[in-house]
Amino acid sequence: MSLHITLVHGQQQLQQSPSGTSAYLAFPHQYAEGDALQVTVDRVPAYVWVQMDAGLKPALLYVTKSPWVFTIPFNTEREWPYPDGAFLGRNHYAWARLAAPMEIKAQRNWSENSHDQHHDSGAYPHAAANAETRDEPAFYARNAIDGMVANEKHGNYPFQSWGIAGRDDAEFTLTLGHPVQIDELVIVLRADYPHDSHWTSITVTFSDGSDAVLHLQKTADPQHFAIAPRTITGLKLTHLVKDKDASTFPALTELQIFGQAE
Repeated sequence: MSLHITLVHGQQQLQQSPSGTSAYLAFPHQYAEGDALQVTVDRVPAYVWVQMDAGLKPALLYVTKSPWVFTIPFNTEREWPYPDGAFLGRNHYAWARLAAPMEIKAQRNWSENSHDQHHDSGAYPHAAANAETRDEPAFYARNAIDGMVANEKHGNYPFQSWGIAGRDDAEFTLTLGHPVQIDELVIVLRADYPHDSHWTSITVTFSDGSDAVLHLQKTADPQHFAIAPRTITGLKLTHLVKDKDASTFPALTELQIFGQAE
C-alpha cells in the first residue's frame, strides 16, 4: 500500500512526490488561489496522517476517496481560523504517511481533524451544521474539531469556534466515517464572558440510535462526561438549551470524543 502527494491548479499538475508509505512535497513558490494538494492512496479506505502546512497540527484521517483533495485556503475574510502565515510565503512543505496499526488501535480523541474542510471531502472526521454565524470561516462547524481549545475570546485564530447564528434550532453533526467504541465526551464552551452566554444542556444523539443529555456549567474549563461504552460512526448535537442570561452568543470551541477504533 502506498501514497503520493500532488500539487495541482485546476487540471494542471504543478508538482508530484514519489510514491511510498510516506511522502512529502516541497514547493518553493507562492500558492495561487485555486491551488490544491491531492493525497492519492492506492487503496481506500485508509488511515493516513497528513500535515498540509506547518501552521496546522498533523491530523489522522480516515480517507474514503482517492485522491483526497485539500484546497489551499486564502484569507478573504475579516476574521480567519488559521494562524498568520499559514499557506503564505514562498517555501511550503506538506507530508503524508500511512498510519501504523498501533496508532489506529490507540485510545485517542477520534473527533480531532485540523484539516477538515467546509464541504465533505471524503476524509473523516468531518463536522457540519445547519447554522454558522454569518457563514464566516471563523465560525464554521469545522472549528469545533480542529484541536484548538483557546476560548477566552472569539473570532480570529486561535479563538475560532462554531457559532450558531442565533438559531434556536441549531444542530451540529459529526461524521467519524468508521466504527469507534467511545467512552468519554469532552465539551469546551466558548467562554468570552460576558459577551458569550452558554448552554445549560445539550442532547447528544449517537449513530446507534442511543442518546444522552449533557448538563453544562458556565466555565472556560473542559467539561468531561463519561459515556457508557457504545460503538458509533458519528453523532449529532441537538436541543442546545441556552442559559437565561442577558448574553446573546453561546458557541462551541471544541468537541472531543475518546475511544478506540474497531
